[in-house]
Amino acid sequence: MPAVVLVHGIAQELKGPETLLDHWYPALADGLALDGGAVRVARHDVAMAFYGDVFRPPGHRAIGVPELTAEDITDPVERDLLLAWWEHAAEQEPAVPGPRDRTRLRTPHLAQRALNALSHSAFFAGLSERLMIASLRQVRRYLTEPATREAVRERLAALVTDDTRVIVAHSLGTVVAYETLSAHPEWRDTALVTLGSPLAIPNIVFDRLIPAPADGRARWPGSVTHWTNIADRGDVVALIKTLAPHFGPPDVRDVLVHNGAKAHDVRPYLTARETGGAIAAGLRHGI
Repeated sequence: MPAVVLVHGIAQELKGPETLLDHWYPALADGLALDGGAVRVARHDVAMAFYGDVFRPPGHRAIGVPELTAEDITDPVERDLLLAWWEHAAEQEPAVPGPRDRTRLRTPHLAQRALNALSHSAFFAGLSERLMIASLRQVRRYLTEPATREAVRERLAALVTDDTRVIVAHSLGTVVAYETLSAHPEWRDTALVTLGSPLAIPNIVFDRLIPAPADGRARWPGSVTHWTNIADRGDVVALIKTLAPHFGPPDVRDVLVHNGAKAHDVRPYLTARETGGAIAAGLRHGI
């Protein structure tokens, strides 16, 4: 049974658990080695909580991702998240032009400007416009569709056992991990490591969490004994880098790392010595 359970983020619907584990495990092992190598974990002791297929559209005549344009961004959650990504990317990256007329952001023209600007950001470079919109749509569907939310959370719940010591989650997966752990306080003590998390984004994510925050602070997730949150300063998705002011008590340990050009990519997060140290500490605690 897995000692470490991984939870991926958006835009993985055409992959699968073994494919993603092949992608994640070497980087995770490198992070542990760079921490000193005193703690190691074999691949067969690591599992991927895969939910990408929940968002995979049924077969249709079109090839690839369904055609989506700026005019399809009509939902308030998608619009607000697009604006938040755009503003943060413009603050962090000189190559990304910023919004100058917020009052008209809700028009297709401004949504198109946002998409065009984000195409120059490190995170979205190389992604087509429709893939960016599909990413917005996945976040919105998780946060607003109860059946989708439950189906995704069940994937993680199905893998966690008494042998599980650490849950490592990335991007939207951090929301999945937080909510699933909160729903299962009976689980054995577990360490949580979040990478590039959008959990604290106000209004869009934080205020839609289950259980709902109260007085600006969210409940500590279930039986988690240690929570380390790791973010790159330039990560567009992790708009709020520090979670400690928003969750607990006890407190989240917030750590900043440098991931290079791919600030939100999971592999540099996993190879960071700080991530390796957090995973190793969780494994040691559970021994």
